[in-house]
Amino acid sequence: MGGDDKKRVSLGRELKLGVLISGGGRTLLNLHERILAGTLSAKIAVVISSRADSAGVVRARNAGLPVEIVTRGDHPCDSFHSEIARRLASVDLVCLAGFLSLWRIPPEFAGRVLNIHPALLPAFGGRGMYGHHVHEAVLASRATESGCTVHFCDNEYDHGPILLQRRVPIFAADTPDTLAERVFEQECLAYPEAIQLVSDGRVHIEDRTVEIRP
Repeated sequence: MGGDDKKRVSLGRELKLGVLISGGGRTLLNLHERILAGTLSAKIAVVISSRADSAGVVRARNAGLPVEIVTRGDHPCDSFHSEIARRLASVDLVCLAGFLSLWRIPPEFAGRVLNIHPALLPAFGGRGMYGHHVHEAVLASRATESGCTVHFCDNEYDHGPILLQRRVPIFAADTPDTLAERVFEQECLAYPEAIQLVSDGRVHIEDRTVEIRP
């Protein structure tokens, strides 16, 4: 993860979130709805999209969320990474929500970046494993179950310490679409749960292992 792996993640009762998106924004809206319902102790301080034309940008703006655009075309090379970090400077926790660009995480954000992946890591992760590519690979493997994984991010794809997972069965008639929808139902539960654990100060990372404390 970079920095000190032996650190307590305890950021207060209402976390200021920075949410990074590239696509439709369904995960972002799920978090927003949980916050509005009072079941997630957080506030979305900024949404950053790597694409100006994504449906997620429209959905976020319609929801009244502050949106900023940071594209690789406008910020080539190292400036892309530094510009994202600059715009996240005031947040407590960063949540990747379908963000399809690799953001090189600076040391000051170690232990403060979460991602949700639509499979049971460490299987079916890595470069190119996103969206339907994941579900197609899971079905091709003849696995009997799938699910989602919330993990802390480092500077490799789908590699950081796992915070929690939720599982779903795989049925003989499943297609990538049907499996994706069933996994997404669990994502909608898992991500808010993981963020709330951080908000409650119950998460401890040591030697790349996550402990959830009472």
